[in-house]
Amino acid sequence: MRRNQLFLLAISVFMTQILLAQERTLSGVVRADDGSTLPGVNVTIKGTTNGTTTDENGKYTIQVPNDDAVLIYSFIGMEDQEVPVASQSNIDVGMVSGMVLDEVVVTALGISREKKALGYSTQSVSGEDVARVKDVNFMSALSGQVSGAQIKNSGTMGGSANVIIRGYKSINGNNQPLYVVDGIPISNAITNSRNQRTGRGGFDYGNAAMDINPEDIEKIEVLKGAAATSLYGARAANGVVIIVTKKGAKNKNGVGVTISSGVMAGVINNNTMPVYQKEYGPGYGQYYGSDTVFTGDIYDGYVEEVDTDGDGVIDGLASPIGEDASYGLAFDRADELLTWESIYPELEDTYLKPQPYEAAENDATTFYETAMQLTNSVSVDGGNENGTYRMSVSDMRYKGIMPNSSLRRNNASINVSYNLSDKLSVSSSMTFVKNEGLGRYGTGYDSRNVNQSFRQWYNVGTDYQAQWEAYDKTGKNLTWNPLGFGFAEGTRERPHYFDNPYFMRYESYANDVRNRIIGNVAATYQLTDWLSVMGRVTNDSYDELREERIADGSVDVPMYYKYTRSYYERNYDFILSWKKSFGTDGKVSFDGNAGTNIRRQKSTETEGQTNGGLIVPGLYSLSNGTNGMIAPTFLPSSNDYKILNQPYEAEWQRAVDGYYGRMTLGYDQFLYVDLAGRYDISSTLPDGDNAFFYPAATLSLVYSELFDVSFMDFGKLRLNYAQVGNDAPVQSVRSVYNLNTSFMGSSLASAPNTNLNSGLVPENTQSMEIGFENKFAKDKIGFDITLYKTNTRDQILPARVSSASGTIFQYINAGDIQNQGVEVSLYANPVKTESFSWTTRINWALNRNEVIELDGQLDAFQLTSMQGGITVEAEVGQPYGVIKGTNFVYYNDDESKPIVYAHPFGGTRYWRSATPEVIGNMLPDWTGGWFNTIKFKDIAVSALIDMQQGGNFFSLDTWYGYGTGIYDITAGTNDAGNPVRDAPEDGGGILLDGVVATTDATGAYIFDDDGNLTSDGTQNEENGWFGNYANAYGWATAPNAMHIYDATYIKLRQLTITYSIPKSVVEEWPIQGLDISLVGRNLAILHKNSPYTDPEAGLSAGNVQGYQSGAYPAVREFGANVTLKF
Repeated sequence: MRRNQLFLLAISVFMTQILLAQERTLSGVVRADDGSTLPGVNVTIKGTTNGTTTDENGKYTIQVPNDDAVLIYSFIGMEDQEVPVASQSNIDVGMVSGMVLDEVVVTALGISREKKALGYSTQSVSGEDVARVKDVNFMSALSGQVSGAQIKNSGTMGGSANVIIRGYKSINGNNQPLYVVDGIPISNAITNSRNQRTGRGGFDYGNAAMDINPEDIEKIEVLKGAAATSLYGARAANGVVIIVTKKGAKNKNGVGVTISSGVMAGVINNNTMPVYQKEYGPGYGQYYGSDTVFTGDIYDGYVEEVDTDGDGVIDGLASPIGEDASYGLAFDRADELLTWESIYPELEDTYLKPQPYEAAENDATTFYETAMQLTNSVSVDGGNENGTYRMSVSDMRYKGIMPNSSLRRNNASINVSYNLSDKLSVSSSMTFVKNEGLGRYGTGYDSRNVNQSFRQWYNVGTDYQAQWEAYDKTGKNLTWNPLGFGFAEGTRERPHYFDNPYFMRYESYANDVRNRIIGNVAATYQLTDWLSVMGRVTNDSYDELREERIADGSVDVPMYYKYTRSYYERNYDFILSWKKSFGTDGKVSFDGNAGTNIRRQKSTETEGQTNGGLIVPGLYSLSNGTNGMIAPTFLPSSNDYKILNQPYEAEWQRAVDGYYGRMTLGYDQFLYVDLAGRYDISSTLPDGDNAFFYPAATLSLVYSELFDVSFMDFGKLRLNYAQVGNDAPVQSVRSVYNLNTSFMGSSLASAPNTNLNSGLVPENTQSMEIGFENKFAKDKIGFDITLYKTNTRDQILPARVSSASGTIFQYINAGDIQNQGVEVSLYANPVKTESFSWTTRINWALNRNEVIELDGQLDAFQLTSMQGGITVEAEVGQPYGVIKGTNFVYYNDDESKPIVYAHPFGGTRYWRSATPEVIGNMLPDWTGGWFNTIKFKDIAVSALIDMQQGGNFFSLDTWYGYGTGIYDITAGTNDAGNPVRDAPEDGGGILLDGVVATTDATGAYIFDDDGNLTSDGTQNEENGWFGNYANAYGWATAPNAMHIYDATYIKLRQLTITYSIPKSVVEEWPIQGLDISLVGRNLAILHKNSPYTDPEAGLSAGNVQGYQSGAYPAVREFGANVTLKF
């Protein structure tokens, strides 16, 4: 027996040695298709359960039994790879991105859900795509990347982004989406200043969501429809933008450090600036001249004879520098004249000396400077099996295209999570932001907007290098537009209409600062393996200061203005979540959430401005006003801008208690039915009638699970119906008195001109949606198509009431706006190999908006009245935001033959309608974007084309600029080769295409019942005159409709070229990765239909669009980024 045991033992040892001799160790590295190493890849031996996973550097080691073994490499989002071992001892694998059918997205309240279970449309944008070009306002980087989202920028430094998802829904309320960062609802207040609503000045201080550092963003989820946003209740009618920030990496050994630096330079796009005529100098022509002031026949009344020293002797000839137009003497008619440089004693070299009379070598386009942006950020992250952390700091500095303009934003954030036990986990995040602005750009029709001059009222003989030298030498307002030589010394040097633009930029500037804290603390407890509870507290608070000044010596009255605001929003969430499977093989799934949200908001504002000038010039203090203080502010109780005779102080608070629930029943991974609802109780609504319920129901049918179609990888049908709200604004329920200046020691108060309404209810949006998602050919191509319809009823409007009531307006619930549309997202991966890939994405959306009803009595509601006689209105039967003004009067129904008439100044003019008509619409026909990425080995090239078809805007710039003769269209020669500024009887002018107005036997024009001219259809054969301000195209005689332009554009929005240093090289260095990128944004306008401007430019974000006044040129920006990872 003992011998047998020894024999068996010997055989076992021998066989083990043989097996060990066959089994051996194999190692390698697994990389993604971009060359980066992949941690956590499963490496298994085919046909067994034996395997391992790659470490944080993508490396693995595995024991293989023999040369016949096959290794399987699998990783979420990548195609599985099978590799025979053969005799290899080292196998490096490159994995290729594959289908992601179980994609998880972040939805309302920060709840993560499987995308295939959602019965509504969402769209994701990666943080890489947002941060690629490091835009000052990260929302601008989303242009063209989200179907159904219209994103428009004002064009000013650090200006706001107007984001409209699926059309305008509220006539007079908020139309911007809600922004949520890691479950924290944050303020996106549009911080534009007074008068911007009417285009008469003010500053665009940006929107508050731009405080987020794009380098911290992991991804953005855009929830578009009411079904997706219903759990947010009475603040989600306009969609939700969910921002997920970067977190630390679990199971990561050591600490990861990422350093990112970028520099950008920007220059104006001259294609968005006026093309100035170079033939004629300053003045309005001779239409108002007399022989006592002008020289008569010598220069046709275009120049002045001046007595500069008051001795009664004419000392010379001067151009009319006190005028702000360019209808003066032709430059080829004189060699030298006294100009603005001749009028100032401080300019010794030119004082009282004639200067060359010529078009400026350095015109207004040279006034702009090169913009510069420097961005630096550092992040540190790490973690283990129990927790993660990430910390980051960033510094962004931007110098604008305007002199004395800059922005600076500093961000510091920390994000931590920790598992205190198997059941209890906690997380917290905090972000501090400091935003500072200096020299924000003035907007609209205002002296602090230099483009008001450059585009509307201008002397093309002004050399801006000379203007800079005059200011730089003296520090004074030596302007190109003084009163003129016809006034006494000491008076004639004063500015007439416009300041020296450098004096204005350096002396009459604005500054602002905003300090902000965003944070949350959350704890989650796992009650069972299928039930958990979470408590969360979030905070968003900031303090901001804005200061504006007008310096002594300016055209406008010197003043100092100060505005402060303190704001906070706190949310308290309690959420119960469950996810359970039932039935055979767990085919039935049941998951959902129930909870409460307690929201508290508070805002405190103060506003004041000096009155009547400054007692001490240059001392900018509210106590330095010559006549004390005033406050130009918007009063909610009056629904209007008012000038108060004392500083303005206001405080409002809002409390909303919400209760919500959602449950989803799923069957066998292909059918999901979802029911949700939210019940809100709001403090801004009347007691006893302040609670509202918002339901939602969705269905998701994954039909690819039902049919075995070889070429279709995934297919889903979505259906949903939902209601959400737009809460009543604060201070709209109870009327309060306005305090006035005391009289003889007695306090005074006055009733507001708006009667508030204690019966108001929130605006209510009802939404229906159907959609399809499909993926084909192993995810090489796919699409997402959505059709939707929304109706927003119970609009909150300040309706006019009889003055006998003692008020002018009363807030009411009335009206219905309808939006119907189609959204299409297409993607394709036509080529994908280990060394080369091409990915393309197309987004396209069409929205049809209509004002169905107002209050039953009104046909139109005026949103605003703008300079130039333009109004923007919501009119029944029309899209929201129609533009109304004077129109051409047409002879025929197809509007191809406008009526012209003989003007008293000579030549013909177009007749303009006696009453305003709809002449445009601010909404586009459709929007789209096309994004492409091509990768070849270690080089990636990405390009984004953004486009818009249709929509209109009115240009006050050409409305005035054509009348002042600064544009090239007002000079040159006509088809006969004659100067267009010559009289029509001398062959000048331009032939106007139209028909002649009819006259009676006495020669008097015949009018119709509407007060418009009539015609018998006789074709016009007489030219229109272009000799002065009353030309056929300018503000004095032309219809508003002549200056309505098509807002169509196609833009090369982004272009990046990135070189990633090969991993084989980096492995020899003490770093994990190095990327070097060349980047560009807004590089070219590939197509537009509007002259002299960027069709996207506007005043600011908000409901009033479709209007340009003193528009800023588009800025082309080029730069480089470097990202270094340790």
